[in-house]
Amino acid sequence: MGIESEKWILMVTARTPTNIAVIKYWGKRDETLILPINDSISLTLDPTHLSTTTTVSVSPTFHQDRMWLNGKEISLQGGRFQSCLREIRARAQDVQDKKKGIDIKKEDWQKLHLHIASYNNFPTAAGLASSAAGLACLVFSLAKLMNLKEDNSQLSAIARQGSGSACRSLYGGFVKWVMGKEDNGSDSLAVQLADEKHWDELVIIIAVVSARQKETSSTSGMRDTVETSALIQHRAKEVVPKRIVQMEDAIQNRDFPSFARLACTDSNQFHAVCLDTYPPIFYMNDTSHRIISCVEKWNRAEGAPQVAYTFDAGPNAVMIARNRKTAALLLQRLLYNFPPESDTDLGRVNNFI
Repeated sequence: MGIESEKWILMVTARTPTNIAVIKYWGKRDETLILPINDSISLTLDPTHLSTTTTVSVSPTFHQDRMWLNGKEISLQGGRFQSCLREIRARAQDVQDKKKGIDIKKEDWQKLHLHIASYNNFPTAAGLASSAAGLACLVFSLAKLMNLKEDNSQLSAIARQGSGSACRSLYGGFVKWVMGKEDNGSDSLAVQLADEKHWDELVIIIAVVSARQKETSSTSGMRDTVETSALIQHRAKEVVPKRIVQMEDAIQNRDFPSFARLACTDSNQFHAVCLDTYPPIFYMNDTSHRIISCVEKWNRAEGAPQVAYTFDAGPNAVMIARNRKTAALLLQRLLYNFPPESDTDLGRVNNFI
């Protein structure tokens, strides 16, 4: 009996956390392959709180590739989705499940169709790296479905082609995305600097200033910055390489004062580069600036950093406290200075500890 006439379904479900860059990636040297102009370092968040869950399924009864995001069907025709699908199908291996009567040869994957259902448990396109978690989860789940032999670092090169920062979400803990030098992107990979147990006393609190979709996408924002900013090349060539080395040392030594200084200054410079873009890009708002002021005043009053802050391409604040006691004090300050409008908002803040 041919594969087209059989009735079966094979499914895989995976969950992948988002990541927050503490040394930022901003700007590409190749738009198609998504090759960055500088290295970056991120901290992967707890998947219990911020993650994407994706179920991928294959069956001879499916007539086309389809995808649903948060219950709404979306197009899979975009170049980035197609790049990931093409790369994974090219590496697919034989899959057998005797109990279900499934015997898929690697060449069959080119004609079989997929159904993909993905769900984010946090705001999408609001500057919390939802695309990073989403594309990483898509690549990882498809790799398991199609029995790929590549390890996570090799898979990161595929995820990168869907969303640059997605390559870093394939590992927990602290992750470095090596920009690479090869034109084909073969050496632009993610590597784990330290696992999630290395510095597990750190506590992350996220203040969701706005869950609305940002006005300027990261893709168009980066393109405009590279084309118009006078500061971006100085940042990529002179500033970031030194910060990468310093941040790696701070992570290995669990040196919080150095870690906080580097994370805060790199976030500030990233947004300065956005302002240096023409026309300028405003990802942060007044509330974002008030949060920075609150943290800076506290750190200065204590004589040493208690909390680091960092903002991706959006107004939402990611704050990293050195331990649980400090996190509790930070939460008190946030709730005092930015009282929630309802009990629901208060619960949302608590769930991010």
